[in-house]
Parts: sequence; structure tokens; C-alpha cells
Amino acid sequence: MSTAPALPHEIRGVMLPVTGGRVLVPSTTMAEVITYAHPAPIADAPAWLLGRLAWRGWGLPVVAFSVLAGVADREATENTRVAILKALNGHARLPYFGVLCQGFPRLTLISEEMLVADEAAEEMPVGVREQVRVHGESAWIPDLAAIEDLAVGVLKAAA
Repeated sequence: MSTAPALPHEIRGVMLPVTGGRVLVPSTTMAEVITYAHPAPIADAPAWLLGRLAWRGWGLPVVAFSVLAGVADREATENTRVAILKALNGHARLPYFGVLCQGFPRLTLISEEMLVADEAAEEMPVGVREQVRVHGESAWIPDLAAIEDLAVGVLKAAA
């Protein structure tokens, strides 16, 4: 009789600092962190989509998460980074996208005991799957698939 492998007790996550808070993503979605460079504008793009950034032969859309979620009107771009995340929905022309970070992303170990729903959370903003507390810090768990779909919709409309 075979037994299924035990699930890991802890997983690795990455906290992305954004204006007004932190975004928690699984470390497996992170491809790279790069210095911000002004992206090429996208015609009629909403304020949360900063443009396309050239990265390894791709024109990646760069998302200002706090603007998308309605937490900020704009995010500063001076001395910032871009976290390159792997796309989840299999769009052939969008295997990655970028999220603007206000500083350096930080690795963190997450266990069931350390990750709790944030009782103070109200209605979830756009692009947020859940608001949680990790090691006592408030963080948003993004809905990466929804963010990706929103970006693809804007890119298709601009084409």
C-alpha cells in the first residue's frame, strides 16, 4: 500500500512592499526582481497599468498593485523595483508580468499557524483574494489570475 507524500508544514513566500501595505505571493511565482525602468506606455491604459517593460525579450505589463486595489491614487516610481511574476492562466503572449515594489521583496516562511485571516478586513479590493496577517503583519494575497486577466484585457483593447 502506497501512501501519499506528506504536505509541507511550511511554504516559502515573498512579501512585496507596495504603497499602503504588503502583497504576499508564493515564492514559486517569483521569476526575478529588477530595478524599475520607465515602461513603454500603453494607449488608453488605466492608471494601475504603468506600461510595458522590456525583459528577456518580452514586453511585460507592469502593475501598480495599490492603484489597482484602490489603496492609492498613484505609486511612486523613484528608487523602486519590479517583481517579475510567472503568469498563471497560460496566455501565450503573457508568460510573466511585473508588480511595482516600494523596496526589496522579502522572503518569509509561512505555516498554517502563522497565516491567519485579518479580522479587520472589510470588502476585498480589486485584485485581492484575501487579506491576512503573517507574523503579525497585515498583507494582501493577490488574485494573480484575475490581475493577469485584467492586464490581458487592456492589452487586447490597445492592440
